[in-house]
Amino acid sequence: MREIVLDTETTGFEPSEGDRIVEIGAVELIGHMPTGRTYHQYINPQRTMPAEAFAVHGLGDDFLADKPLFKDIADDFLTFIGDAKLVIHNAAFDMKFLNAELGWLHKPALPMNRAVDTLMIARRKFPGSPASLDALCRRFGIDNAARTLHGALLDSEILAEVYLELIGGRQPDFALAQGSADSTQKNGAAWRAGPRPAPLASRLTAEETAAHTAFVNAMGDDAVWKRA
Repeated sequence: MREIVLDTETTGFEPSEGDRIVEIGAVELIGHMPTGRTYHQYINPQRTMPAEAFAVHGLGDDFLADKPLFKDIADDFLTFIGDAKLVIHNAAFDMKFLNAELGWLHKPALPMNRAVDTLMIARRKFPGSPASLDALCRRFGIDNAARTLHGALLDSEILAEVYLELIGGRQPDFALAQGSADSTQKNGAAWRAGPRPAPLASRLTAEETAAHTAFVNAMGDDAVWKRA
């Protein structure tokens, strides 16, 4: 199963008021394990970066001036995410912005049922407790010391670790090695164990075998072990 852990940074809170995406970061998971594939892009929002947004993201007008517009990266972004589920913290916010940007380009919207909202998962799992990304990092002992500013790719990488903890740890699908994720990606099918080339030798002793036989015989001819 392929999933994309995704985060956006924006100039503000409402695309309907002219706010735009300035950064997208995404991390690929297969079988709930990171594959090492990521997507990262800064975007020129074609508007002045508000002071409060600069304080959060550290992205200024001069830095963003030579970055591509969303229309220039939209196809590459859509190719990267494909039809995978999108794992997002507070999914309604990011989906609102992504669909606004896609709508301005007359491209189809991303359905909300593609989004897996880790904020909602955390609130259901830990009712009444703080559910911010930083709070969940503290709960799960995840190092987020590098998160002095909000950055889309760094936040996606941290969120991937949080998501795996929220769903039960790093091995819900027994995908314990990078190789299994790579083979899944290359072959298009989940890895399955094959039969052993040779049966394992019995570890029962002769005494244990004799004791079991005597126990079954003592149960009479109707014992289930004697039925054909």
